Amino acid sequence: MTLQQLKYVIGIAEAGSLNKAAEKLFISQPSLTSTIHDLENELGITIFNRTGRGVTLTNDGTEFLSSARQLYLNYQNLMEKYGDNGSIKKKFGVSTQHYSFAVKSFVEMVKKFGTNDYEFAIRETKTREVIDDVASLKSEIGILYLSDFNRKAITSLLKSKDLDFHHLINCKAYVYLWKGHPLAKNKEITFAQLEDYPCLSFEQGDESSFYFAEEILSTSEYHRTIKANDRATMLNLMIGLNGYTLCSGIICEELNGSEYIAVPFHDEDASINRIMEIGWITKHNFTPSSIGQTYIEEVKKYLGLK
Repeated sequence: MTLQQLKYVIGIAEAGSLNKAAEKLFISQPSLTSTIHDLENELGITIFNRTGRGVTLTNDGTEFLSSARQLYLNYQNLMEKYGDNGSIKKKFGVSTQHYSFAVKSFVEMVKKFGTNDYEFAIRETKTREVIDDVASLKSEIGILYLSDFNRKAITSLLKSKDLDFHHLINCKAYVYLWKGHPLAKNKEITFAQLEDYPCLSFEQGDESSFYFAEEILSTSEYHRTIKANDRATMLNLMIGLNGYTLCSGIICEELNGSEYIAVPFHDEDASINRIMEIGWITKHNFTPSSIGQTYIEEVKKYLGLK
């Protein structure tokens, strides 16, 4: 097994097609196919299912891809530190729940490194995909939150995926809405006051557990809910329907605009802990690259942690 073979496996998985991968890797499609067959024979597994629509990973292939990405990333980190390999663009990705501070920190990190020598990716996505992206090393770092409600389910999943959760900050719940909302001038807002307005929730997929919800409370506690799958749509629904969402209160006006505010949420049930513990996840015992370390430094700086 060679590093080139690992690179080819990663390239095919990302492209979803042998032809597209061959073009990107500057190799003929027959040569690429032959190389992967040789690797599969050496390992005694089938990495890809071949169909008329492209290729998909087998179960063995999914497991192998995670290890291949980690090994190839370690190789790239070594070359970055010791080698003279300027012709290869180094890759770095972050997967995150819908947090504007995560995007803003990514912007500041990219400014420091530039895009000439690096290929960057940020994915605002579903909670399960954040976890899966980091587990497979599609992304080096993930950003998500834990609470008393979801902690057991999420930490169990992280453990099964061989992932570590690193604490950043604890936040009380806030109601996020637009400045023209009837409740916008309140000093605090209760559930009873929200009853006539729709809760806006980020869609998590048909098969997702409500433990994956990005909102601090169980979906069963909301009186009415509208699903959205991106932050821009969420903000439009806040204005058009007087919708709201419960969040950490960490808002980036530069990205979201100045038409929205976060009002402290007052829970009439004092026995329930509504604290959000926001953190970042990595592979177990994984040392972030220099880019990853810089990204976490920018996140901490934005959160006022350094």
